[in-house]
Amino acid sequence: MKFVKSDDTKVFALGGLGEVGKNMYCVMTGNELIITDAGMLMPEDELLGVDYVIPDFTFLKQNESKIKALFITHGHEDHIGGIPFLLNMVNIPIIYAPNHAVGLIRKKLEDRNIIYKNLVAYNEDTVVKFKTMTVEFYRTTHSIPDSHGICITTPNGIVVTTGDFKFDLNPIGPNFNVHKMAEIGSRGVTLLMSDSTNALVEGTSKSESKVDDVLSEIFKRETGRIIIATFASNVYRLKHIVDNCRRNGRKIAIFGRSMENNIEISVKGGYITNKGIFITPEQANKLEPNKVCLLCTGSQGEPLAALSRIADGVHKQIKLQPDDVVIFSSSAIPGNAASIARTINKLYLKGVKVYTNTSLNDIHASGHGNEEELKWMLRLMNPKYFAPFHGEYRMLKKHADIGVMCGIPKENNFVLSNGEVLSIYKGKVKKAGFIQADDIYVDGNRIGDLSNNVIKDRKIMANDGIIIVIANVDSKTNKLLGNPNITTRGFVLVNENEILLKNLESVSKKAIEEGLKKHNNYSNVKTEIINQLSAFTYKKTGRKPIILPVIMDIKK
Repeated sequence: MKFVKSDDTKVFALGGLGEVGKNMYCVMTGNELIITDAGMLMPEDELLGVDYVIPDFTFLKQNESKIKALFITHGHEDHIGGIPFLLNMVNIPIIYAPNHAVGLIRKKLEDRNIIYKNLVAYNEDTVVKFKTMTVEFYRTTHSIPDSHGICITTPNGIVVTTGDFKFDLNPIGPNFNVHKMAEIGSRGVTLLMSDSTNALVEGTSKSESKVDDVLSEIFKRETGRIIIATFASNVYRLKHIVDNCRRNGRKIAIFGRSMENNIEISVKGGYITNKGIFITPEQANKLEPNKVCLLCTGSQGEPLAALSRIADGVHKQIKLQPDDVVIFSSSAIPGNAASIARTINKLYLKGVKVYTNTSLNDIHASGHGNEEELKWMLRLMNPKYFAPFHGEYRMLKKHADIGVMCGIPKENNFVLSNGEVLSIYKGKVKKAGFIQADDIYVDGNRIGDLSNNVIKDRKIMANDGIIIVIANVDSKTNKLLGNPNITTRGFVLVNENEILLKNLESVSKKAIEEGLKKHNNYSNVKTEIINQLSAFTYKKTGRKPIILPVIMDIKK
């Protein structure tokens, strides 16, 4: 990093720029480093076998002694999902989080057998002071309780991060604190980092109370069993559903571990008070259909989620009935539209009624503000400089354009990438280099050791398959014993391609014999097999399978 001054303030993202998820932002002054959020990202389809994508913690490990605290804006996975991995790699002295997020983090750490004692709940009145920086909070409205923006006062200016927010004028939970936002804005905000998720959506976002009205009508109208799929973390939506079930005499059975965890934490935290309304799946199967609501995961068409298994007819406890009503109370996360469509089609084939979020059925409201709300935040904070965050590049770019509309000079808007550093010195902001901020893949218990080559090989195996060539070689005479054995997986159907497999055997045999004559080590012989067999398979099939030669050294 090439900073203007040694005592400047550095601001950078380890995740959350150019993507929706993996949020992690840092502010560093002198020998003090503050982290905001530590999220994860669900992998794209092409990342075969990858469970999660998390930020690269290399810089934090290298500057571990400077870390003062981790601050969490709210409890969504894209803001807290990376915490267990972070704690296993970096010493974090203390984590400050709002009450609901504290419950979710504790549960997450318990599930991974991680003991961490310095998890502290903050509220809007909390002030945390360090030697060079002071951290304050202001309440926002989002789809999860206890959402906050964060204000960090540094020697070089005020940095504000909004977290995820919308301006819902008729919210289900507490109101956003517009007065504190305006008060912070009046101090003179140097740099604002604001949520860009819905920057491409015109107007204002729908109120969560509107969803409650529509769900109430559906509950009154339908007499069959109601199955609802929604985001497990959308606690206010879960509260809607619980209240509607109570008013209409229905009991709720929960399906999906994340849904169970969120309901449990919400009941403990007092966000959901009707604990007696929940029943077991066995009890639900004994009640009349008009007395039952099934609340499940799977709103994004995830293959292993409860709703997908119900749609496939393979769920152990729930079988679809002709008069069932399925409600998708969610929106499609980018990249999930095809999976959701497949699940909906399966449900229609089963003959059930399906409600999705359309202009006729307002059964979902985003937790992120649209264009007009983003303008409102910009006007309230009135920053000198602006760096959109939390969004794909097109969202960040649009949000920067909105910043210009709101009077921020074009040259004072920064559309950044992960790892790109802003330097703040005496109220002035400029770009100042890069730090390492790669994607880290989590595959089971393996973290970070999946190279691009491994992912590339997995894609090849998924698309073109694998050919295994097993050959026995006499180590004394250096000659092939018999014909090589050819085994394929995912390449061709063996019974329908006997001639091709015979040809593969002949090509392999020729390659081995030529290799044994030319080379005095098996590694070069294997290369000969791969080269000749790859050329042959591509010529005959147009495919490039992975070729794995195995040479058995036989001593006679």
